[in-house]
Amino acid sequence: MFKRYIDPHKMELPVPEQALPGRTQAMQIHNRHHVNGHPLQPPFPAQLEKIQFGLGCFWGAERKFWQVPGVYTTAVGYAGGFTPNPTYEEVCSGRTGHNEVVLVVFDPAVIELRDLLRVFWESHDPTQGMRQGNDVGTQYRSGVYCDSDEQMAVVEETLSQFQEKLRAAGFDSITTEVKLAGPFYYAEDYHQQYLAKNPGGYCGLGGTGVCL
Repeated sequence: MFKRYIDPHKMELPVPEQALPGRTQAMQIHNRHHVNGHPLQPPFPAQLEKIQFGLGCFWGAERKFWQVPGVYTTAVGYAGGFTPNPTYEEVCSGRTGHNEVVLVVFDPAVIELRDLLRVFWESHDPTQGMRQGNDVGTQYRSGVYCDSDEQMAVVEETLSQFQEKLRAAGFDSITTEVKLAGPFYYAEDYHQQYLAKNPGGYCGLGGTGVCL
């Protein structure tokens, strides 16, 4: 029986000294959201908060969040690793440590973080480790990268609640990486709001059917 070869280097996070060197120049992007026209880059209005989510291929993940009322803007990029200003190809090599993530900027007076986390938990399978469905590699791992300790506490609380629901449904333990956010590196311009620009494009996002 044919088995697809999976490069083992894409399944293990590198240590800093193994990571690609990257570059000092940031990715140049068009600073307007293709769907709502808001800026993708700061400064943002002072009342807004931000958080980063990794839940598989960032094309479909970003679409999930730009559709949520109270979300001011979204952008896709790379975070959680070591290589400064990586390219998509470098991230896919598994040698940057980065995850494909969505930066979500939201108004907490309109939508609570807990409601965004419901979208996050229910939109993917957070028990799969270094993959999401057929998308395999460290850049597809489940992750939440928080802007404050207060956000971390809410994430951990909902993680515990969702773990109970998943176990009751027969799923394994959650493997989601939860930590304070480091640098967010914007992905190439063609990745931004990709499924709005390419409505028939690939989306591998799929949840477990379990509700928070």
